[in-house]
Amino acid sequence: MAKRNKIIYWVATIWLALGMISTGIVQILKAREGQGGADMIIHLGYPVYFLTIIGIWKILGVIALLIPKNSLLKEWAYAGFFFLMTGALFSHMLSGDPVTEWPPSVLLLLLTIMSWHFRPLNRKMVVAPK
Repeated sequence: MAKRNKIIYWVATIWLALGMISTGIVQILKAREGQGGADMIIHLGYPVYFLTIIGIWKILGVIALLIPKNSLLKEWAYAGFFFLMTGALFSHMLSGDPVTEWPPSVLLLLLTIMSWHFRPLNRKMVVAPK
């Protein structure tokens, strides 16, 4: 069972990292077209400078997830990805986008949850009993 969980963790984490890095780069470069690009962010009602903020935090979050140790930092990265992807999903829903626009946000949200859930013990925060 432990081996299966480790495989699920690494597959989900690698796909999550690739998704966040690729969209983060697109956002930092402020590409006009494509998922997460300037045209989409304007359509959703956010300012274009928001792309730089999101892109930088995505890349820093991926670094936090992939480096060893720093469990607290990893928890913050997972929380940030969760808030970012639920925010993206609800932004698409509330702006009236068709369901066909939702899958990238849903996929990254599911990968975030899977990576967090299946992370090994050495990547979890350990709370000392009182």
